[in-house]
This record gives sequence, structure tokens and C-alpha cells, in this order.
Amino acid sequence: MNTLHSYRSKVKDYSQTAKHIAAIDIGTNTAHLLVVEVPSQQQIFTPFRILHKEKIATKIGEGGISYGFITEPAQERLLKALLQFCEVLEYYAIAPENTLTIATSAFRNASNQKEIIEKIYAKTGLRVCVISGEQEAEYIYYGVKAALKIGKGNSLIMDIGGGSVEFILCDSEKMLWKQSFEIGAQRLLDKFMQGEKITETERIALNDFLETTLQPLTEILQIYPADVLIGCSGTFDTIDDINLIKKHQKLDYNAKESAFTQAEFEVIFQEFLTKNHAERLAIPGMTPMRADMIVVASCLLDFVLRKYKISQIRVSHYSLKEGVIFKFLQENNF
Repeated sequence: MNTLHSYRSKVKDYSQTAKHIAAIDIGTNTAHLLVVEVPSQQQIFTPFRILHKEKIATKIGEGGISYGFITEPAQERLLKALLQFCEVLEYYAIAPENTLTIATSAFRNASNQKEIIEKIYAKTGLRVCVISGEQEAEYIYYGVKAALKIGKGNSLIMDIGGGSVEFILCDSEKMLWKQSFEIGAQRLLDKFMQGEKITETERIALNDFLETTLQPLTEILQIYPADVLIGCSGTFDTIDDINLIKKHQKLDYNAKESAFTQAEFEVIFQEFLTKNHAERLAIPGMTPMRADMIVVASCLLDFVLRKYKISQIRVSHYSLKEGVIFKFLQENNF
């Protein structure tokens, strides 16, 4: 696997010439673009200023992730999104080769990974760096650190993607443990939810699967119990949006963090379990891409909260792509 260190030989003297930096996160469900401006004098708590954020649902895991490849329709959706991103890069005068483009779980496990990367480069000029699950967890940690102050005691960061789920145990100063599990929402949906609703039998099977698969997490939390869960990425953002709308509060897309209570989550979770696809889609704050995957993703969240007796939930609106930029700035002495 590559790391972002490899960009030092590819990015054209970034530390000398660039004021704007871009990162593209090619996730299993969504492609994200982030363009930031680096201040001339870096500040500890504001290392960069966001100029542009954009996400496009590409669903590159659909139809192939459980079989270890990325389908042709998924490739076309991804290329279309990346070409759209390139127009934004051109506007900000950032060359594609100077863009930190990373790919995660769907690419990690794709047998046709190499040919897709070559196709992307040929059509867009973007150099895709496929990162390992451990690297993904580390960048997520730095993204969360850029968004909020981790308080006293131990916190468990949880990022539910379409292909993988990352857990990072940390305190206010450092990471204590991290691991990526290939149990993302698309994989769980394929494996445990065959109809529009998840059945009780399927839920029991999913919980049994999680009990076994998350044993490393169980073991570390027995040594270092966590007081707080910090969730990030799509599932948490969607639940947070739904909750804010229920409370008649305005959505703030510039906010770095938010929160919801376990009781608030439980109300929303029960809606996910009892409603069919069309009914879930009609929930204010729901996005079409997540109307099904959010059921199994929320089952995973419910399992973690109950199993590890965590009642405080914070939401970080910074995650992988922000962490990639944060770490890149550190490594290149901005």
C-alpha cells in the first residue's frame, strides 16, 4: 500500500508554491472533494480554511464489493464525479497531480484495482493512492482532532463507511489503539438485509457476527473503557441531520461538531427498523443513497453503544479527507 509520503516525490514543490490544497476521498459510497487554503502563518486550532466541499454519490461498492471487484457502471459513475471535481480544481488553479487523491475499502479489495487507477489517471490526471485500513484509521483520527477537542478520559472514534468501519481509541493526547474492519454498511447490507426491512432473524445473525468480528475491539475496551463515542462520516451526519430537523433546529453545514443523545438515537433507530424503503426515504434529513444502508449501519451503532455501555455521543464533521490534508501539512512543514 502507498502512503501520502509518496506524494512528496509527485507533488510539484507544494510547500513552496501552493496556497490551495485539495484532497479527494474515493469512498465506497461517495466521492468527496475538499479544497482548503493554508494561511501564511499556521494556527494551531485552525490549520486550514475550507474553500470548497462537495460530495457525489458514486456507490462504487454496489453490485461488486462483496465479490471483490468494481463494476463497469460503478466505474463510470466514479469517472463522471472525478471529472466534475477536476473542473473545480481548475477553478482554484490546482493541478490534478497536485491533488491528494485517496481510495479506501472498495479499491483495497478490488481485483481490477490497477486497471481502474490507470483509467482514472488517463482520463483525469489524478494519481490515486490506495491506503490501508490502518492508514485510513490514522487519517480519520487526525481529521477528528482538527475538528474538535477530545476531552478527558478515553474516547472511541467510529467511522462507518460503505466498505469498512474504523475504530480509534484515544485520549486527549494520543491514539491508544486503532483498527479497520471490513464490515462497512454496503457489505452488511449485502449479507444481512435481503428485504426492505431487516427481520428479527437477520438482526440476530448480524449481532452474532458483530460479537465475533469485533472481538479485538471488545478486548481493548476491557483494558481502556471509553466514556464517549465520537462518530464521523455519512451515517452519523445523516442521523444528526434527522435529529436536528426533529428538534426544529437549523442545519449548520459549516459546523465542525455536533451531538445527539442515546435516547434521541433510539427514537430514530426504531424508525429505521419499522419503516420500509419509501417510508425511510420520506424521513426529513434522509438521503436516497443511505435509505437502506443506514438500517444495518444503525444496527452496528446500536450494538457498539449497548455492548460497550457508552451513552455520550459526539459527531465530528471532519473525518478522512480533513485528516489527509492535516497530516500532509504536518509532514511538509507548512
